[in-house]
Order: sequence, then C-alpha cells, then structure tokens
Amino acid sequence: MPRVRKGAARTKARRRILRAARGYWGTKSRHKQQAKVALLRAGQFAYRDRRARRRDFRRLWIVRISAACRMRGTRYSRFMNGLSQAGVSLNRKMLSQIAIEDPATFDALVEKSETTTTAPAAK
Repeated sequence: MPRVRKGAARTKARRRILRAARGYWGTKSRHKQQAKVALLRAGQFAYRDRRARRRDFRRLWIVRISAACRMRGTRYSRFMNGLSQAGVSLNRKMLSQIAIEDPATFDALVEKSETTTTAPAAK
C-alpha cells in the first residue's frame, strides 16, 4: 500500500486558519501556529463578551428607567414593584424605549404603578 502524504489536507487546514485570521496584526495573520493561538483567544473573548454585552445593555436600560422615574418623582424600585403588582409585564428594554420615545405613556405607567403600591402606614 502506498504511503499517504498530507500535502493537500495540510495546505487546506493552513489556508482555513490563515483566512480566519485575516486582518490580524503581524505574525498572527501570516504564521499558522500564531494565527491558531490568536483565533482561540479571539473566540474566548467573543464568547465572554457576548454575555457581557447582555449585562451592559440591561444596566443601560435600568439607568434610563431610573432617570425617567426620578424626573417623575418616584424611585426605580418602587416603580418596578408597582408595575409587577399591577400585572404589567413589560421588560426593561421596552420600558426604556417607552421612557425615551413616548413620555406620555411612561407617565401613565408611573401613575399605574403608584396607584397599585400602598404607602407604608404612618406610626
């Protein structure tokens, strides 16, 4: 049986790695081993940062809702609690969009949340 050489497969693998590393700086875009390491790191960062992006957006939406609530004389926590007690199931992304684009609707939501929450009894 003749000996099998890896010429075509090796070239294909190298080409695949270098094509994926196109645009990287210096050796990382030219040498297979360096490109492979750079691609592994890039994949790890991409995986991590996809989750970080979700956290960052949630923080942004909460800041926006909180600012809109403060402008209307209430607090974020009381507003969210009032909405949940009123049975309004809007997520934070939609609430922040409403606060920016439709202040009148947000005013109505604040009013609804305030009517459902009961003030603590005075002692």
